[in-house]
Amino acid sequence: MNLLEKLQQEILIADGAMGTLLYSYGTGSCFEELNLSHPEQIQTIHQAYIDAGADVIQTNTYAANYLKLQRYGLEDSVKEINSAAVRHAKAAAKSQTFVLGTMGGNRGIKPESITIEEIKRSFREQLYCLLLEGVDGLLLETFYDLEELETVLAIARKETKLPIIAQVSIQEPGVLQNRTPINEALKSLEGLGADVVGLNCRLGPYHMLAALEQIELPKHALLSAYPNASLPAYTDGKFHYEGDADYFRKSAQSFRNQGVRLLGGCCGTTPEHIRAFATGLKDRTPIVEKVVKLERKQISIEEHEPKREYEPLQEIVKKRSSVIVELDPPRKLNTDKFFEGARAFKEAGIDALTLADNSLATVRISNESLGYLVKQELGMRPLIHIACRDRNIIGLQSHLMGLHTLGMNDVLAITGDPARVGDFPGASSVYDVSSFELIQMIKQLNEGLSFSGKDLGAKTAFSVAAAFNPNVRSVEKAVKRLEKKISFGADYFISQPVFSEEKLLEVYEHTKHLETPIYIGLMPLTSSKNAEFLHNEVPGIKIADSIRERMFALNDNPLQAAREGVEITKQLIDAALDLFNGIYLITPFLRYELTLELALYTKERARKLRGNSYVETTIY
Repeated sequence: MNLLEKLQQEILIADGAMGTLLYSYGTGSCFEELNLSHPEQIQTIHQAYIDAGADVIQTNTYAANYLKLQRYGLEDSVKEINSAAVRHAKAAAKSQTFVLGTMGGNRGIKPESITIEEIKRSFREQLYCLLLEGVDGLLLETFYDLEELETVLAIARKETKLPIIAQVSIQEPGVLQNRTPINEALKSLEGLGADVVGLNCRLGPYHMLAALEQIELPKHALLSAYPNASLPAYTDGKFHYEGDADYFRKSAQSFRNQGVRLLGGCCGTTPEHIRAFATGLKDRTPIVEKVVKLERKQISIEEHEPKREYEPLQEIVKKRSSVIVELDPPRKLNTDKFFEGARAFKEAGIDALTLADNSLATVRISNESLGYLVKQELGMRPLIHIACRDRNIIGLQSHLMGLHTLGMNDVLAITGDPARVGDFPGASSVYDVSSFELIQMIKQLNEGLSFSGKDLGAKTAFSVAAAFNPNVRSVEKAVKRLEKKISFGADYFISQPVFSEEKLLEVYEHTKHLETPIYIGLMPLTSSKNAEFLHNEVPGIKIADSIRERMFALNDNPLQAAREGVEITKQLIDAALDLFNGIYLITPFLRYELTLELALYTKERARKLRGNSYVETTIY
């Protein structure tokens, strides 16, 4: 009797975690390599699960693919590792034990980091290794990205008639991270040929059962569930799980009542948890009918349409010349000069005051707090920069929800300079996501959905700017990045400072086909040393030789040098306004009087150039 025939008749118990069990023993490197170096450990774990009551065991091959093994320099050992894993599982198996060849997902919270073509190549290699060793079926598990699972499932179904179990992992009960309802996702997997569909990892019994309540019994496939032992704890530098095995025993019947035919464990589970499932499931007869629990009615997003206090900047700059000014939060606690400058810019009538997010990884007062004060006390529009460097994905969503709550809807999504360039070179750079994914996630909030796909009950109203660095050898390649950011949802661009008319013209020629507006960055130089530092040491900034020579000529006259920096910027403003509607002025060292003069100059030049009426223009 094969696996599917057995599952038609009764509920089978699967094994539990391999990796977290090895981790608890003190193994912290590549678990799959142990198939070669420590086969006795692997066979001992298989045997322990069988003795605990497991009818189905899985090979120690979750991450035994090219993409994951290359992290350890083992990418050329895919065949050896997978073949050994199957042999070890078979050696431990009894006559009625089924051995599944396990393959795990590669994509996590950053799906775009690995292409589908890379996944296909890596998956096929591992698949053939497992099939050649004669497994009883395939287990595709821990897939957060539905596209990846659908892709590899289609490949596997084409290559074999063996039973295939396809399991997704979800962050919220009821929905995948791409917002697909779990019931729809499992139907899709069934349609692609999966014999068993279900859930594994991330959730413990409580939340996994809540998700199963929303899942219909498949028409042709069967259901599986592999819950985690508990939420992980972190003590003395190590992760561990504290789930009580008896809790699993008490929940076993509930999994049966939800239609589960294959019941095992994932992270943190041990042979004791599997024994608890086996002893707790007195009745192995599967159910054939169930009532699906409808989701609690959620707040209608339409009833909470986002409200904006200002017209979006991307719309303003399409209609007329627009000036925004960057005024960095201070590095010290005295904010007098900052607010003195902000008031001056308010009187000058700029369209937004932009506040950097610890630029160059240098600690400053929170731009969120100053932005709120600028908005509340001065009635100005703050444009808040958000760097991926300092916050993980939890912190990023929380930060954005806070900005929405405070009514600050204008943001600039940037990856951020690495921590090692700033005040604390030993600090960690987070980078859970890049600016591309951050843009996409912010736009998801605008749809009323969290990063994990959960309904937020209301939509945010963020207008998302993206950074543009034209100071590169190939502007054409830089523009390709702009086009990619547009595809991710960027509403407009803000450029790094430009220091030559030739570069302005080059940027215009390479971007004139884009409908997405660009604010051209301009920054007055304050001295020759300032020019040399920016040119030679700051990433993303290059200054024309002719300008550096002009500044060097005034090296002994600081006041005149600063004056020259302003005059150079005015010449660039004249050139920029012939090509672009958006001007982004960057204030050096809180010397707001420099950019204030330039803001007033820009507005006057724009008035003379285009008149007072806000006429639609095709020049961005």
